[in-house]
Amino acid sequence: MSAACCSEAPRPSQKDEDHHDADGHDHSRGVSARQAWFVGVSGTALALGFLMQWTGVGPSGLRLLLFGAATLAGAVLVLPGALASLCRRRLDMNVLMTVAVAGAWIIGEQAEGAAVVFLFALAELLESWSVSRARRAVAKLLELAPATALRLGPAGQPEEVPVGEIQVGDRILIRSGARLALDGEVVAGNSAVNQAPVTGESIPVEKGPGDAAFAGTINGEGSLTVRVTRLAGDSTLARIIRLVEAAEESQAPTQRFVDRFARIYTPAVFGLALTTALFAPLALGRPWDECIYRALALLVIACPCALVIATPVSIVSGLTALARRGVLVKGGEHLEALGKLRALAVDKTGTITAGQPRVREIISRSALTEDEILLRAAAIDAYSEHPIARAIVAEARERKLSWREATDYQAVTGRGAKALFEGHLHFVGNHRYTHELGLCTSDLEAALATIECRGLSLSVVGHAPHDNCVGEVLGVLAIGDTLRPEVPAALAELRELGVTPIVMLSGDNQRTAEAIAKEAGLTEAHGDLLPEDKVVQIRRLLAANGSVGMIGDGVNDAPALALATVGIAMGAIGSDTAIETADVALMKDDLGKLAEAIALGRRTLRIIQFNIAFAVLVKAVFLALALTGHTSLWLAILADTGATLLVIANALRLLQPIRETRV
Repeated sequence: MSAACCSEAPRPSQKDEDHHDADGHDHSRGVSARQAWFVGVSGTALALGFLMQWTGVGPSGLRLLLFGAATLAGAVLVLPGALASLCRRRLDMNVLMTVAVAGAWIIGEQAEGAAVVFLFALAELLESWSVSRARRAVAKLLELAPATALRLGPAGQPEEVPVGEIQVGDRILIRSGARLALDGEVVAGNSAVNQAPVTGESIPVEKGPGDAAFAGTINGEGSLTVRVTRLAGDSTLARIIRLVEAAEESQAPTQRFVDRFARIYTPAVFGLALTTALFAPLALGRPWDECIYRALALLVIACPCALVIATPVSIVSGLTALARRGVLVKGGEHLEALGKLRALAVDKTGTITAGQPRVREIISRSALTEDEILLRAAAIDAYSEHPIARAIVAEARERKLSWREATDYQAVTGRGAKALFEGHLHFVGNHRYTHELGLCTSDLEAALATIECRGLSLSVVGHAPHDNCVGEVLGVLAIGDTLRPEVPAALAELRELGVTPIVMLSGDNQRTAEAIAKEAGLTEAHGDLLPEDKVVQIRRLLAANGSVGMIGDGVNDAPALALATVGIAMGAIGSDTAIETADVALMKDDLGKLAEAIALGRRTLRIIQFNIAFAVLVKAVFLALALTGHTSLWLAILADTGATLLVIANALRLLQPIRETRV
């Protein structure tokens, strides 16, 4: 209910020059002591004046003095804004309130004039509090990061220093139970870290050497040594704050509509009030005092404060609620678009699957056990950096297998590798290599075809022909990307929200895409897609559904993300590229967060729609009462203030930790 309230919707977070309204208040920094003091003085003087008026105690001059003090104290917060608006040739609510209060005093309604200015100032105070409360909820994230850190010196001795003095590459010690002050990479130690402030995940994440660590997260029982990778101003928390602040600057479609409406509506109401004050006395001979009073009441009730504040407070609350859950949305427009999504395209690798190949199955073709086949493969692949080789070695280590080192290792380009193991020449290779070695029988061919039809890669393990050994296939390892464990439940939640169809778009071959889609419970999958092919699919979905979300890694899927109604980056934590390119960033690798975001987007839309309808209804009722002379100034402002406060309270419900999955 600031100077810009009626003619221009207040931006909860604008550039510095726009933070201050014409009345001098900085809503971005919360309620000022000056503002609260003047509202308190106005309210106290008004209450004493009414008490004396109702009880008949004290001289009338003292009552007039109290009402005057209440009016002046409130006017300090209104008059500067009114003058500034007139200088800009705008008719906003400060102007309307000033005219109404001055008119009330002129016609002898000093008590009502004082009540109007107090209620207006009080509503403005509460509005400032509500907007700043939503913003502080996100800004508090920065307070989670300590101001100092324990930097390790050359000899390993810890020294407590301000985070501003720490440079990239420095090592810091994170003791048990301490908060991390800066982003970095764990170089020593193991511990479970609570990442809830950044990702929204409630279960602590195990951290060890090579893992990323983020400012504001809480270390568990172990001690960690972290090499700093970002300065304090570039930490993940700082980037979250900057993203939310930038999001608040962009207006949602409903907010832009209300802005345009208010710019026309406010001058029109001022003209209607002026006509009411002049036409009835001059043309109909009605008393001047009565007509002026009706015009003043009309000015007060017609101010669209609740209407204008309905959208921005709801949007800020929705953005804040999602940021707390580890979902960053780049503005009200994208938040509203999330609530309207009816179709979704998903990338395979990194979204539906973990993006890391693993051994899915071990098939013995000899008397050896699965573990014996695996350790032979691991002994050879330990020399290789190929992703499939690393997956085999990782599986062997996960099973806690130990093996003798293979010797005379030799890579066979495009086929596999061979080496001596326990005196025999062993090989690990693909289907083609098995053919070239002359070991691919008809029954093995059928087994390999079955694995390949499931969209899996394979590694054949065996004795290579050498000396007097004719060679033998010992077993086959089936290797493939694994489905993220949360995906089936997340897809079910999305369907429950009415998001259908859900289509997989993948650069992998069609057979692999279909196999993963079937495992995930998806009925439509498209493989062998180049980036431009994904754009074609997004256009098809847009034509059929009107609104489509695309979720991917934010880099290879960039063209499709840009074309979709809402582009969503999966696992954006620590990724500058993903945060920059997407409309929405899921800070944790959890598809379930998208269902939360869509549900909250829809809830935000419903609250905005209710707030607007409620504000319009209240205005219509009291405008009719004002025109017919059935309301008073103070009832008019009380109705306006009450509607505004109800709208604000309804919007702030979005900050409550409620997860909604049904619509």
